[in-house]
Amino acid sequence: MAFLVKFPKYYVPNGQQRTQLYTLTYSSMRKKRYPLFLLLIFGRMSTAQIPDSIPGEYHLQGVMETASAILLKPDSTFEFYFSYGAMDRQGQGKWQFQNGKILLNSRPRPERDFALVASKAASDDFTTVKIVDSNQQILPFFETLVRTGSGEKYGKMNQEGTFQIPKTKATGIDLFFTLAPERYTSFPVNSEDNYFEFRIEPWIIEIFVENIALKPDKNGLTGAHPLLKGDAFSYEKMK
Repeated sequence: MAFLVKFPKYYVPNGQQRTQLYTLTYSSMRKKRYPLFLLLIFGRMSTAQIPDSIPGEYHLQGVMETASAILLKPDSTFEFYFSYGAMDRQGQGKWQFQNGKILLNSRPRPERDFALVASKAASDDFTTVKIVDSNQQILPFFETLVRTGSGEKYGKMNQEGTFQIPKTKATGIDLFFTLAPERYTSFPVNSEDNYFEFRIEPWIIEIFVENIALKPDKNGLTGAHPLLKGDAFSYEKMK
């Protein structure tokens, strides 16, 4: 039976637009000696290179227990959807048609999916890693790897988001989200502290896309998927 988890509606901050619209005045074109009619013709040719049949909704085919779709909009933006088990994830960005392929790119992925909010030398006999979030139901789905001078200690967070080992000096802490296994963050430790508290960043379930290439065919699209291994997935276009 599939278990249901109510995840917080994480706010996905709007990044800067990855493309900018530059306006050339007639006087600047004269200075650069670009004839106006050539610029207009070039602009029309560039627009014509994008087939009208490309925008639309495409659904991933042939992957068991997984639902995924891409919505390519006429304004060259896209939305990406992925669902597996109890986890629904989304992403967005810009698409362009280049050399017969569609290229997808989102805003750059932030460097870390967690933030260290507290670190101290506690008076107890444990080294503690704790994750805090307003939705406590999500906390058991995180794991950690504590690096020490004598080896590595791996474990899962409990219902309170806590993992403890006998007190020892930590040299580094890695954090993982089991429902989004590609999302992990490493933190070096350069102190004698034995208590470390982290928060979850709001973009942890956002899908980030970098140069995903898709080739149009008679049924839809063929190419890679940002969360699955391989480069020959099929996406059927919905009528």
